[in-house]
Amino acid sequence: MTATLRSTIAEEAKSLGFDAVRFTSANVPASIGDALDRFIAEGRQGDMAWLAETATRRKSPRALWPDAQSVIVLAVNYGVEGDPLAALRKRSHGAVSIYAKRADYHDVIKKNLKVLAGRVQALTQGGVKVFVDTAPVMEKPLAARAGIGWQGKHTNLVSREFGSWLFLGSIFTTAEIAPDEPEEDHCGECRRCLDVCPTNAFTAPYELDARACISYLTIEHKGHIAPQYRAAMGNRIYGCDDCLAVCPWNKFAQVSHDAKLTVRASADNPPLNALLMLDDAGFRKRFRGTPIKRTGRNRFLRNVLIAAGNSGDTALAPKVEALLSDESPLVRAMAVWALSRLAPETFHSLRATFAGQESDSDVRGEWLEVAA
Repeated sequence: MTATLRSTIAEEAKSLGFDAVRFTSANVPASIGDALDRFIAEGRQGDMAWLAETATRRKSPRALWPDAQSVIVLAVNYGVEGDPLAALRKRSHGAVSIYAKRADYHDVIKKNLKVLAGRVQALTQGGVKVFVDTAPVMEKPLAARAGIGWQGKHTNLVSREFGSWLFLGSIFTTAEIAPDEPEEDHCGECRRCLDVCPTNAFTAPYELDARACISYLTIEHKGHIAPQYRAAMGNRIYGCDDCLAVCPWNKFAQVSHDAKLTVRASADNPPLNALLMLDDAGFRKRFRGTPIKRTGRNRFLRNVLIAAGNSGDTALAPKVEALLSDESPLVRAMAVWALSRLAPETFHSLRATFAGQESDSDVRGEWLEVAA
């Protein structure tokens, strides 16, 4: 009966577009929670206060839902053709992480998860709950325990079938379903993901300090980005795929054919000159339905201005200068930095006037510092 149930659920999952489905117990080792505790104790979560706030529930599926017996882990492939890092060579364009160039995966996956959960409930007569990333669930450790893949030295999931490019979701159920065997770690002596990191965010193999990670800085971090990270960011305006893209297991990666996850032209490494002109309405319209929209226009423009400052494209200077009077201190501060890089003479000619009028101490500090 158990084998039949597992195969039936797997077939249903595949019919809904899931590329991998595995099973694991809702009872997980304490070591998973211990690793989270160390991460938070050292402050490596940065602005992500929700990690500490939900830590107790996050440590185990049963801490979140005591009645849970099994977890069904689902994965959707989002691989693309070509070199994921090719965009880094186009300095006049903003490099957007592969996952964010398309419809928000939370919305796409959750709809299908709910359908599958309904079918699981009908099959087992057990209770079900669905989760996609935003809930306090440690999806990567669960996926590794279920055999979807293993957590590489960059802490992300790696699959022998799909490489680095998997979206994850899970269904908790009160039904008891025989678990799959965990996947072994196949990283070996390789450390490409560690060595490629532009900001040295890995403190050791399998350990990440989010505060130095470009994905964190461009997406989660709410404040000004520290000067020591700006040049290293290059033209990355939303996320960073470097550690994922260099993994040798990507030789087995497959191109996604899910029509709902088609890359959108509006988010496909757009030109910086167009992005620098975005007001709030224009930002919302351009990135509606994508993960990018969640950051908000001001944080996004902060990232775009850093990319502009790193581009060497002096033609962008007038548009950068126009943002010196923006309503957002985040935007004004990075406009100062970018202008100092693109048009030093203009920067120095405006410095006294703008610094004297600036009400925000952080922005004034940008004016008063001699930019590298």
